[in-house]
Amino acid sequence: METKIESNPTQNNSGLTPESLVPRLGEYLIERGLITAAQLTHAIYLQKMAREKGENVLLGQILVNEKMISKTDLDQAITEQIIQLRSALQSANASLELRVKQRTAELEAAMIKLADLNRMKANIVANISHELRTPMTHIKGYLELMITSVLGPLTDDQQNALKVMQKASDRLERLIEDLLLFSDADGTEVALNLQPIDMHRLGQTLVNRARIKAEEKHLQLDLVSDTDLPKVQIDEEKISWAIGQLLDNAIKFTPSEGKVELNCTADSDSVKIIVKDTGIGIPADRFDEIFEPFHQLDGSSTRRYGGTGLGLALVRKIIEAHGSVIRIRSAIDQGSEFEFTLRAA
Repeated sequence: METKIESNPTQNNSGLTPESLVPRLGEYLIERGLITAAQLTHAIYLQKMAREKGENVLLGQILVNEKMISKTDLDQAITEQIIQLRSALQSANASLELRVKQRTAELEAAMIKLADLNRMKANIVANISHELRTPMTHIKGYLELMITSVLGPLTDDQQNALKVMQKASDRLERLIEDLLLFSDADGTEVALNLQPIDMHRLGQTLVNRARIKAEEKHLQLDLVSDTDLPKVQIDEEKISWAIGQLLDNAIKFTPSEGKVELNCTADSDSVKIIVKDTGIGIPADRFDEIFEPFHQLDGSSTRRYGGTGLGLALVRKIIEAHGSVIRIRSAIDQGSEFEFTLRAA
């Protein structure tokens, strides 16, 4: 590589030389008093003329050829420059290594603090959820007694009001259960009680359970399943909850007269589960966001769809605990598909 003092440095075709490693050689020779500025200007001019003839000659070679400097002095100056450059490089490396160590220590400290905060968050969530569960049980119990007229007769308006309250308390109870499940699953592993389960039967149960919500929104809800599916090795309670969440979300985000489907098919030594809908869809660049705890794509105070933002975060934890991965296919206003596989028993 030619010296940087020249306006258009080029590669030395004769190969790598000590001089080619030294930047600003001409200025250094002037600083050392080995050549004058006029000599350097003349040497650069000669080098330019040589290049125009197709010759690629180093600056130091021209200075020696024109007897402006001895070969010995040139070699000494180049050696000094290389030593200085090496010293500067070693110093820079030492400084960089120190900065990397400091930064690594800072990141490790930040990770420890983040882990502590996560544990604290999980403990707070668990404690609050347990504290909410007791009064919630009392509320539901007395609502049931009042609705069944055990505590006395009610007018039609009172019955309707109590049913609205009962529906709201059921929703609140589900939110509390979600929080408890999240705090339980917030560790490194999700505890599983694996059993061989008939996925066709379970699919029917889950679709029947979600049918009321679908009918309220005038949605078509179907189960598409092979009747001779192999049994799968799963925690039935947790997988039921996960698929139920996917069905609830599909119903929630699908406009009236749309369609939601639970698809269960044999796939080699596993069963493929797909929950698909004709809903509002998800932007492709935001797929990862929907699995973040307490996060919703519409985080505004006027958002149309409610929820804690925990559902899909827990769904992914449960599915991954079963050794599977959840995949998304979606497009705006064209619906979504959530797919994963479960190992055969």
